[in-house]
Amino acid sequence: MARFELKLPKMGESVAEATITSWLKEVGDTIELDEAIVEIATDKVDSEVPSEVEGTLVEILFEKDDVVAVGATIAIIETEGGEAIEVSNKSNESPKEVVEIEKEVEATIEQVVTPIAKTSESGKFYSPLVRNIAQKEGVSMQELESISGNGKDGRVTKDDILSYIENRSAAPQKVAEQPKAAPVSVNGEDEVIEMSRMGKLIAKHMVDSVQTSAHVQSFIEIDVTNIVKWRTKVKDAFFKREGEKLTFTPILMQAVASTIKKYPMINIAVDGDTIIKRKNINLGMAAALADGNLIVPVIKNADQLNLVGMTKAVNDLAGRARANQLKPDDIQGGTYTVTNVGSFGSVMGTPIINQPQVAILALGAIRKVPAVIETPDGDFIGIRQKMFVSHSYDHRVVNGALGGMFIKMLKETLEAWDINQDF
Repeated sequence: MARFELKLPKMGESVAEATITSWLKEVGDTIELDEAIVEIATDKVDSEVPSEVEGTLVEILFEKDDVVAVGATIAIIETEGGEAIEVSNKSNESPKEVVEIEKEVEATIEQVVTPIAKTSESGKFYSPLVRNIAQKEGVSMQELESISGNGKDGRVTKDDILSYIENRSAAPQKVAEQPKAAPVSVNGEDEVIEMSRMGKLIAKHMVDSVQTSAHVQSFIEIDVTNIVKWRTKVKDAFFKREGEKLTFTPILMQAVASTIKKYPMINIAVDGDTIIKRKNINLGMAAALADGNLIVPVIKNADQLNLVGMTKAVNDLAGRARANQLKPDDIQGGTYTVTNVGSFGSVMGTPIINQPQVAILALGAIRKVPAVIETPDGDFIGIRQKMFVSHSYDHRVVNGALGGMFIKMLKETLEAWDINQDF
């Protein structure tokens, strides 16, 4: 008999750990190849870990709700033949000790301050080495300003900041008081509902985003009458040929991708005092989950897809989101996000930016409205299909001109839709 170590698999570039939410098998159970053994949750998505071998589950190394690092052994499966494999944790700690260490690391990560600028408001310059040490040790810009530098022109040196950190560690730490929410009174008729794990994460991400980015919105109304008529005309033939339902979403997403290509400075991220211009256009698509929460799967290289490819990608991700079958990689790497508030009947919305992106587009409901139609023979009132789009963008790096021109180009692209084109 051989003992196989089942490890927590890699789940995307930015995912370093996961929480055990449920064991699907018990010690002594027979395990089939590719059979799901445990359910896990990251701050991005819930998933299952399948077995890579057939055998018997003989040991479970982590409990429900334990936080586990990627690559750690979570269970032992006994298989037929071969030599026994000795189980070892890299840190030689017990599983419980490993969890405690990981929780301490997690707490440390949450205390890291925002990137340190190389020049402070008072004009002091800080070298890359000093800034890296400050970032790693959680030294704020305000603290850096208080350090007396012994370098040229009073600059803070490596020895200066290390000495400050050593003295700071020895001194009693003053904990900054955080603003507290007003207490909420509860009477006997009120129902107290615990927020879900994902709900708590979403709440934190939303607050963090508002505190990080200077949110500004631009709005524009788009006449999509030609698109509505074209889709009505071709949707049955599209389904017959491609086996996919043609909704408005892929049409709009394709237009967004082509507009981003014309305005690449909307496809950026901010890192301290630097701007990262993304090469790939990866569109996040906000999708509703069965429990009412939202998740944002990502269409990779969206600008390279034709309408058929975009439709397949949209339907696949939306379907797997509803069935809770998204994989961690499905929600990684987004560079721009689109949310369809119109699916809930909203005319428009002011969405919060999905960090570290700098913009997000909200699609409003398509409505029949009376509109002025201009013709060579004069103006008249007619019924048109129109929608509002709302563009939220980070005013630190996206000015009003770029934010407005972006949706103006989107409007021109959609209103120029050829009703006689094929798909």
